[in-house]
Amino acid sequence: MKYVDLVIDNKSDSTDILYTYGCEDDSVCVGSKVYVPFAQSRNLRDGYVAAVSDRAPEGLGAKLRYVDSVDPDVSLTPEMVRTALWMRQRYLCRYIDAIKCFTPAGSKLKKGTRKDPFAGRQGVESEVAQLTKQQNDALAEIGEAVESGQHERFLIHGVTGSGKTEIYIRATEKVLDKRRKAIILVPEISLTAQIIDRFIGRFGSDRIAVLHSRLSLGERYDQWKKIRDGGVDIVIGARSAVFAPLEHLGLIVVDEEHESTYKSDHTPKYDTVEVAVKRLQDKDSRGVLILGSATPSVATYRRSEEGIYRLIKLTERYNKVSMPEVTVTDMRDELRSGNTSVISGRLYQSMKEQLGAGKQVMLFLNRRGYSTFISCRECGYVAKCPTCGLSLTYHKKNGSAVCHYCGYQTAAISSCPDCGSRYVKYFGSGTEKVEETVSAMFPEYSTERLDLDSVRKKGELERRLRAFQKGKTDILIGTQLIAKGLDFKNVGLVGIVSADVALNIPDFRSPERALQLIIQAAGRAGRGDEKGKVVIQTYSPEHYAVAFAAAQDYEGFYKTEIQLRKYMGYPPFSDMFQILFTSADQQEALRGAQSWHDRLMKALPEEEKGNLFRPQEAYMSKIKEKYRYSMLIKCPKGRRRGYSDMINSIREEDKKDRKKNYTAVTDINPYSFE
Repeated sequence: MKYVDLVIDNKSDSTDILYTYGCEDDSVCVGSKVYVPFAQSRNLRDGYVAAVSDRAPEGLGAKLRYVDSVDPDVSLTPEMVRTALWMRQRYLCRYIDAIKCFTPAGSKLKKGTRKDPFAGRQGVESEVAQLTKQQNDALAEIGEAVESGQHERFLIHGVTGSGKTEIYIRATEKVLDKRRKAIILVPEISLTAQIIDRFIGRFGSDRIAVLHSRLSLGERYDQWKKIRDGGVDIVIGARSAVFAPLEHLGLIVVDEEHESTYKSDHTPKYDTVEVAVKRLQDKDSRGVLILGSATPSVATYRRSEEGIYRLIKLTERYNKVSMPEVTVTDMRDELRSGNTSVISGRLYQSMKEQLGAGKQVMLFLNRRGYSTFISCRECGYVAKCPTCGLSLTYHKKNGSAVCHYCGYQTAAISSCPDCGSRYVKYFGSGTEKVEETVSAMFPEYSTERLDLDSVRKKGELERRLRAFQKGKTDILIGTQLIAKGLDFKNVGLVGIVSADVALNIPDFRSPERALQLIIQAAGRAGRGDEKGKVVIQTYSPEHYAVAFAAAQDYEGFYKTEIQLRKYMGYPPFSDMFQILFTSADQQEALRGAQSWHDRLMKALPEEEKGNLFRPQEAYMSKIKEKYRYSMLIKCPKGRRRGYSDMINSIREEDKKDRKKNYTAVTDINPYSFE
């Protein structure tokens, strides 16, 4: 008989331990999914084997319970289990939260006809492209690492349009030649279509699987099973594809590595790059990591300076076309001249010229909806969500006011509910308003909007992108969905409608994000045979992030920003811990935050007590009827494990407090602060 330590699928904090069961099935091993009796429940519970032993553990009582049965369709590899156990310690989450990252969504659905997510899709660029000298040099360095069979990490810092994707494809070929497998990660679902087409064109659809959240549960399960059964060599997808159940993993590519979407905002709050490193370091993998970006995160670029990543630079565009011509427009001057439109005179003129020359235009604005808030000019009333307390966004198309956090929707008001005044105004400009303005300016050209509100229907995102790619749409207006990695050959102009949105976020990374958004959006211009143009509209043209972005000078920005981070003690010179306390009772949420603050203050050494900030009402203080408080801890470099242990100790104390009526969730180095 065997003794197995199980992670039980039960999300209570009090059961977040490993349970020992007896097992008489010789096929059970680390990673097996089993069904077991648990607590007083009459129903069997799912369990996942974390460890197996032939010896009974010391202190095992007489009440040993036994594994009832094994699920032959779902099992994890030992490497996946090791990574999940590491995630629990690294991200301060429950065992089952980490294990669930690796298990297939939709596994409880009835088995039916397997769906084909590639149906009707044809690959492109199946002919092998001629590499530039810089690409050849990069590939030679990566190829040596693949041949060595050792874990290596690379950062490809390549300007937009420098041919990073071709390097990913060639590196994948080298890995497959060694009978190993690859994961290709992209930050947005909108990017999967183009990169899938490139990979299908080179490898064929039979060798590729895709994983992302827009697949149905059945499709996701089918893809997971196909991967786990060894039916594919390459997995392409967004963040969650890093957990693909591939064995013999030899390569993980993280394209546009700087994107915040690679940091999970749900429990467990993992960092995709860290998970990729852990999987590739494993004794069963020993694979190569490639990070790629035209605007690497400041933390990643710092690691390349420290030798943690091997830096590869691609300084020229693949087609030798010059980088786009960038113009900055001061919107304060537009107001002084009497132009109150969201489109400046310079942007209008540039659009007119490019459209007249048969070119396409992309306009980028990181705000959905028609107006960003609804307010009464008589008394100052602002329309807010009743469950979240956040400003509602006006959507003109259906006359609604919508909360973009919980989905609450109501009819837009025409008179103030507080004072009865009809002087209700819709403030700010979202993508819907820009679309209306541009359509009125250029009625003879086709305009399409691309944001989360306009592409909710399955397949709509891909349909709109393909229409633009084929030239059926002249002007594409969108949020960050269109600012990343897309490759359209006929785009002559990119307009950044408001560069100030990213700058005004209360976050130490806001200058970095503003630079990245501007350079990435600008990089969509001039990817064909002609030099493109970019117009940046801003009320802060003197800001260093805008100035460096306009000059396409990432390294100049990095040198300025890294000195500011060092002076302020921000990452990468520290780790930031954010603990979020939530409860349906506001006083209970505050009590939990204050209790944690007091206990942490006692645990911290005297010289580090200043690293703990007092609890504050969260930036979004109420969401979905839950009140929210947050607390920050600035952890000195090298002390992360010690601080994690302190937090874990308090978590264990809380498990015993039956009066506790709040939840506390820790996020380490969050990409947005609450």
